[in-house]
Amino acid sequence: MQWTSIIAIYSLFWVLCAFLVMPFGLRTPDEVPGHRVERGHADSAPVNFRPRRIALRATALSVAMFGLFYLNYVYGWISVDDLNVFGSPPDTSKYDY
Repeated sequence: MQWTSIIAIYSLFWVLCAFLVMPFGLRTPDEVPGHRVERGHADSAPVNFRPRRIALRATALSVAMFGLFYLNYVYGWISVDDLNVFGSPPDTSKYDY
C-alpha cells in the first residue's frame, strides 16, 4: 500500500470517528442545573463542547480502526468474495444477444 493511500484512508477513518464520538459527553442547557440560554443561542446547543477532547478520542478510535483495516489488507481476513451476500451472478453466456 502506498503512503498516500495510507494517509487518505486514515483521514477518512478520522473524520468518521470524529462524527461518531462527537455526541458523547455533551450536555444541553436542560441537563445542566442553573444554566441559562443566552438570547440568540439555540436551545439544543451544547454547553460543554470540547473540540480537543473530541479530536483525541477520534484519533484513538481511528488508529484502532485503521490498524484493523491494515491488518485485514495484509492478511486478507475478509475479502470482496466474503461480502457477496447475493451469491455469484447468473451465467448469461448461454443467451444470444
